[in-house]
Amino acid sequence: MGSPVHVRLASAGSSAHELLLDLAGTLVDRPSLRHDDAGRPHIPGLAVSVTYSQHRVAVAASYDGPLGVDLEEITPRDFQPLANRWFTQRELDWMVGQRDRLEAFLQLWTAKEAVGKALGAGLRGSGLRREMPLGGGQVESAPGLSVTHLPCAGGVLALAAPTGVSVHLASPGLDPVCARG
Repeated sequence: MGSPVHVRLASAGSSAHELLLDLAGTLVDRPSLRHDDAGRPHIPGLAVSVTYSQHRVAVAASYDGPLGVDLEEITPRDFQPLANRWFTQRELDWMVGQRDRLEAFLQLWTAKEAVGKALGAGLRGSGLRREMPLGGGQVESAPGLSVTHLPCAGGVLALAAPTGVSVHLASPGLDPVCARG
């Protein structure tokens, strides 16, 4: 089993870079943050990922990668055109069978985003049509990579990380809206 993944969630008023550097500082001495040409964050010695939503920011860090995190707020939206365009028939069938179709859509969408980040190619480069595990689990098209949905009130928080790693989630400065250890 690999090293644990540490995830922090904070209000959108927080600086993602400061939150990431604070988290990284618990794992490595004097972390330094830089960005590659595509804008992805890098901290030497760690796999890292950052995501923003309207009301929150989340960061993830681990000694081992690949690693991707994505967060979407649960707010009303017309999601069906996106689902019809990018989801496989199996994903569409699963989504339609769920009690809350918006949340089901967001679980699949955030999984696709997190996997795209973990593979370093984003949504288009990693394939929006890449089939996601229904409800989380191992990504068949990316051996050794799994998707976990972390509990998050009012949002859907997805983490793509090596299969079998433990996850430590903290929400500094927020009500304890998420919990997993």
